[in-house]
Amino acid sequence: MLLDEYQKGWALRCLREAIDEVKMAKRDSRALGLIVDALRKAQAAVYYSLGEPSLIERIVEETTEGGLPPKNPILRFLVYMEETIKRLEHMREVYGDAAVIDETDRIISMASKIVSLLTSIEN
Repeated sequence: MLLDEYQKGWALRCLREAIDEVKMAKRDSRALGLIVDALRKAQAAVYYSLGEPSLIERIVEETTEGGLPPKNPILRFLVYMEETIKRLEHMREVYGDAAVIDETDRIISMASKIVSLLTSIEN
């Protein structure tokens, strides 16, 4: 899968914004609402780096609804990411701020690795 400059640009921008929002949330607890937004941006970055985001989103939704764990490691990560974002959107109070930030760091780190790998492939 080769990326065009548009997809690559959006992938890198979304990832950069996600990382910045997490940094803000870590510095100021009043900004913890940015965590879910940062996760969605990291998710969008991976989607852009894989191709057409709406198509990738549909594949993830269908896989999630299917209930079977995917064999493809990137798809498995995308399903995990979607499920985690949904869980964290509604349960930040239950998990606590530190746990939410730790989970967010792990997801954004993995998203960053995927985006870096896919955007570094030369056309």
